[in-house]
Amino acid sequence: MSASTVQHQPPHDPTSGWQDVVVQRLRERASWPALTAAVLLYTLSSVRAYAKERTGIDNAVVVRAAHTLLEGGSPYADKRFLYLPGAVFAALPQTLLSRRVLFYAVPPVTGALVALGVVLALRIFDVRADSRLAVVALVGTALFVPFQSLVFLGNWTAASVVALPAALLLARRGRWSGAGMVVGAAVALKPMLVPVLLLFVLARRWRALGWAVGLPAALSLAASWAMPRPGLFFTRTLPFLLHGQDSYARPYDSAWPSVLPRLGLPHTLAFLLAAAAGAAVLSFARLRWRAGGEEGLRLVECASLLMLAAFVVSRPAFLNYALVVVPSLAASVVERGAAARSVWFWMPLVPQVGGVPWPGLDTAQRHAFRDAVMYGGLAVVLALAARRRAGRSAEEEAGRGLVTLRNGDYSLCREVQPGATSE
Repeated sequence: MSASTVQHQPPHDPTSGWQDVVVQRLRERASWPALTAAVLLYTLSSVRAYAKERTGIDNAVVVRAAHTLLEGGSPYADKRFLYLPGAVFAALPQTLLSRRVLFYAVPPVTGALVALGVVLALRIFDVRADSRLAVVALVGTALFVPFQSLVFLGNWTAASVVALPAALLLARRGRWSGAGMVVGAAVALKPMLVPVLLLFVLARRWRALGWAVGLPAALSLAASWAMPRPGLFFTRTLPFLLHGQDSYARPYDSAWPSVLPRLGLPHTLAFLLAAAAGAAVLSFARLRWRAGGEEGLRLVECASLLMLAAFVVSRPAFLNYALVVVPSLAASVVERGAAARSVWFWMPLVPQVGGVPWPGLDTAQRHAFRDAVMYGGLAVVLALAARRRAGRSAEEEAGRGLVTLRNGDYSLCREVQPGATSE
């Protein structure tokens, strides 16, 4: 009787061959005309806000809070200022600039920050910044409605757009403490990346978690000590934020507790459904982490699931928040098994491309329904991909240490103990 060892192989994917060819082409350096055209289109999309009478509306809220601080008042007297105390001091340099300068400066600066986030997302997967994929990413971002919204508003979400891929890149390279510092600094400006703290818990990187929690806590305490009446954050700002702000902002909120009541569901039922959906997405994030695989892909998909869970439940969840997760997810298309290689990943994003109509949902007040479909669709696609990957990981684990024994026309498999040999 003879024996031969059988190496366990994942199921063959007939589409992986041509996908790998396309990915190889995307990784290659783009021509200078293509790069120039992409940068030009991106720049024009960044400054299209000049056609409006006002730009940087959200940034102006933070600058106004900084002016209030300089005048001896409390920034939290303005109910529209929803940031942590550190953001006030970060905005102080802008108080030296006139409104006219800020009108022209905020959109391109915001666009530059998003472009930096796109480049960092590509670097997670070792894709060069002058590659064909970078050209596609810049063009796609320029046409992406959340990007156009972000540059028009000058929202400080742009800091998180840079911070998340930067932190994931550092984590992929084993520099977890640095990743924690980046997340902590971003949270100190705007607490959007708080869900990413669970990534450090899943990875059991307690020192990095300490940096991510301790840095914004220390900066906020120091900043609050230097401003009058910081307690207004807890008595006025936080309740205003937890209740989904007011009638002015609520129509733009795509979180389930805001969207579902507009469809006729009671608020309590809407919150319960949102909480159940958020808990389910969190469970898939844990499943995705445990499934392993290529480290960059695991980090991106797990962190994105954590953020999407928050977008489903927490209020508010605005359109421009998509830029926090979409660039890294789109860049993951170069990795085998990535959710971004599925056509279903792109389906919720297509209606968010400028010029693609969605009858009845094109108005600013109804756009939140389209945004809810985007966030929910991405969460479902990533959850199903996590489940498939976990199943493959289980099969691979079960297939380790098996040999095939052949005798005539019969064959069987038996488990080989570590160190054992076949004869």
